[in-house]
Amino acid sequence: MSTIHVLDDSTINKIAAGEVVERPASVIKELVENSMDAGATQIEVEIMAGGTSFMRVTDNGKGMSVEDARMAILRHATSKIREVGDLGTISTMGFRGEALPTIASVARFSMLTRQEGSELGTRVDIVGGKEPEIRETGCNIGTTIKVEDLFFNTPARKKFLKTNHTEAGKINDFIVKLALSRPDIAFRFVNNNKLSLVTPGNGNLYDAIRSIYGGNVAESLLGLHFEDGDTRISGYITKPSMLKSSRAWQTCIVNGRVIQNRAMAKAIDNAYRSLVPKSGFPLAVLHVTVPQRTIDVNVHPQKTEMKFEDESRIFKAVYKSVLDAVRPAGQSLQKVAAPVEKAERHYTMEPMHFVPASAPRQEDTSGDFRPKTIYEAVSHAPKGTATVSFQKAQESVQGGPFGIADRKDAAPGGISPALDKKPDQVMETGEGVFSAAENDRLSYEGSILPIGQVDKCYIIAQDLKGLYIVDQHAAHERILFDKLSAMSEGIPSQQLLVHLVLGFDAAEAALIEENQELFQTLGFSLEPSGPKEFRLTEVPADIPVGEAEDVIREILVNLREMHRVTAKEIRKQVLATTACRAAIKAGDELNLRQMQIVLEELAATAYPYTCPHGRPTILKFSSDELAKMFKRTGF
Repeated sequence: MSTIHVLDDSTINKIAAGEVVERPASVIKELVENSMDAGATQIEVEIMAGGTSFMRVTDNGKGMSVEDARMAILRHATSKIREVGDLGTISTMGFRGEALPTIASVARFSMLTRQEGSELGTRVDIVGGKEPEIRETGCNIGTTIKVEDLFFNTPARKKFLKTNHTEAGKINDFIVKLALSRPDIAFRFVNNNKLSLVTPGNGNLYDAIRSIYGGNVAESLLGLHFEDGDTRISGYITKPSMLKSSRAWQTCIVNGRVIQNRAMAKAIDNAYRSLVPKSGFPLAVLHVTVPQRTIDVNVHPQKTEMKFEDESRIFKAVYKSVLDAVRPAGQSLQKVAAPVEKAERHYTMEPMHFVPASAPRQEDTSGDFRPKTIYEAVSHAPKGTATVSFQKAQESVQGGPFGIADRKDAAPGGISPALDKKPDQVMETGEGVFSAAENDRLSYEGSILPIGQVDKCYIIAQDLKGLYIVDQHAAHERILFDKLSAMSEGIPSQQLLVHLVLGFDAAEAALIEENQELFQTLGFSLEPSGPKEFRLTEVPADIPVGEAEDVIREILVNLREMHRVTAKEIRKQVLATTACRAAIKAGDELNLRQMQIVLEELAATAYPYTCPHGRPTILKFSSDELAKMFKRTGF
């Protein structure tokens, strides 16, 4: 008996679904692209529970006859190509004929479709890939496809889905990109009975961007235009003053198809390298038109990647188009770059050199003294001077909610009272219950003595038996994270005298509304002030006001990208983000006293050797190790 056999159609479809249908957003992608290929000018997408329980795509395209509807649910049945030669000149979004049968094999599938001129339409119902039920029915011209209970018959796939918020966010992102690729189509996206996105469909890309991202983004747009032979690029990119926290805001469209391409992303980065900090990315929408024969769209099952015949030419074209938009001929760079926010934080790397620590100086104690955090003491310190006396430095960090504990009241061994407990008493937070062994704690031989800084980034220090190199940002990040984690009742806030009005896209606004309690616990008070706008009235007491918006946006990114998680895990992620943004930065010049406090507080933490993101904080070279390095052994 042969051990090789042909698989049945149901198994074949489920295997194909593993390639085509990865998550609810994959279903929406296939259905909406089919609507676009059908010539639709209006497309509405409606979902419930992140698309896991209900998805519906309605269009006003040309629809199908009953014969076409019967064929459309068969594998590899398509109207897009007829022979192998057509693969070289594919201009439609879909072409393999796998979408409908594979979706129907892992969900409860229903389709209504009618052509113009037909009195009745056709209804097709399929449950989990079983035999379809086909009958005539009344319906509008065009096609409506409903997909319910996705992966109901493949629970192993369903358990790997992320939260409903995340899955809905993926769908929202995809519809946004499609709307940007086809401004001539009016898109509507309804999420849990709430209208999340509407585009005008008037063919104007600027209007589409404005309807999606809002007026603030639209006002910062710079037009793109490039033409060289048969390669054309058009679109928009934001000024350096309008940065986003990730590349998800960049949309590359080649011959009408939204794709991901490293060369194009790198070209944008290179053109902006001298204008934006490492942590920011400009919003970009690039429409690239090249001959169809010079690209291959069949290199990925979901057609999200594309291979170019000459990728270096595309890189150069994108680079030049972006550069010409940012630095137009005859216009000075200052006119474009002048509005860059927080420009003082754009550091330049100089050759490594040793910077001696600032000597202390006497302070005038006649005036009132407002307690400062370490961050404030560093960020406002004149170069080469100490900002506060040692006693006041102690008082300041004691008074601040995220600051360092007063050394006068420290417990024996240099550990502050707040942390002179077992780790599981203090760290009942995002990282879970800790029980660090004593030998995992950082201890110095005698007193730790700071020597100076290297590149305003690394603290050099010594004790009786060794040399230490400390990453000042990572170390302070760990200190702040531990103190934030210990505040189980919520992080103290400071009220803003002048409230900030922040604009978000629909998905971000929904996340803020659903996580108001979490933001409040973290010290942020956000009140709705208009469509997709929130008024920021309070920020965590130790975060500079100028950093608040960036922290909020990074928290939103964390919330959208995380898998099914507990409240503790969410809190850990956002506390790590908050600590990172509030910590001393590379490039901040510290004096001896500030270094001393950082070194001592690092030893007081439960996990002193890494920051919350896992990067090392401190390196130690013992006297014996130094002797070996300098070949002084054997004496």
